[in-house]
Amino acid sequence: MRFSAVVSGALALLLLVLVAVGWPPLLSLDRSVSEALHESAVAEPGFTRLNRVLTDWVWDPWTMRALMAVAVVTLWWRGRRRPALWLAGTSLVAAAVQQGVKAAIGRERPSWPDPVDSAQYAAFPSGHALTATVTCGLLLWVLALHWRESWRGWSLLAVVAVVSVLGVGWTRVYLGVHWASDVVGGWLLGWSLAAVAIVTYRRSGGNGGGENGPGSDRRRMGETH
Repeated sequence: MRFSAVVSGALALLLLVLVAVGWPPLLSLDRSVSEALHESAVAEPGFTRLNRVLTDWVWDPWTMRALMAVAVVTLWWRGRRRPALWLAGTSLVAAAVQQGVKAAIGRERPSWPDPVDSAQYAAFPSGHALTATVTCGLLLWVLALHWRESWRGWSLLAVVAVVSVLGVGWTRVYLGVHWASDVVGGWLLGWSLAAVAIVTYRRSGGNGGGENGPGSDRRRMGETH
């Protein structure tokens, strides 16, 4: 986990620099991908509407934040306050990083004479991609930490999480409101933040068998059988 945090963070920083300096090969690739997908979006209004529903409702950042809020409240109610605070804090940090990088880079979004969707504020990184990555990554981690051994649906939820993270990135580029590198940057930054949160939680003793640790969860489950 520590290795992935370092690698994803380094790649995110590299991509940020390339976007900031306007590296021509990257800009050319972004443009070619966006033009091809925009042409398809204009030609397929039905599929475009589906993508808008997915990006505006199913995978919207506020939907992700609502899921995180439910997880925080559930953990707090079950007496697992430390991971609850960790999730809440990481979500706030992720939102601050997202807005800070957007403001610092100030990248313009794609512009079309016949747009199929619209979005405001700077383009890099994609807030949808970053928020979905942080949310899905941390929720899977919490489920694995506390309930994976007793819940058979964890694998299915892992698949749903991966599809959601990849799917929301697709919708943002397909609808012409982000460049492909915006989405990749969101994925990398999001996973780096989630991985750092997990690593620091472990290093601070979060995996111990204390009152709120997984050891106590196993003891509680044993007492109920």
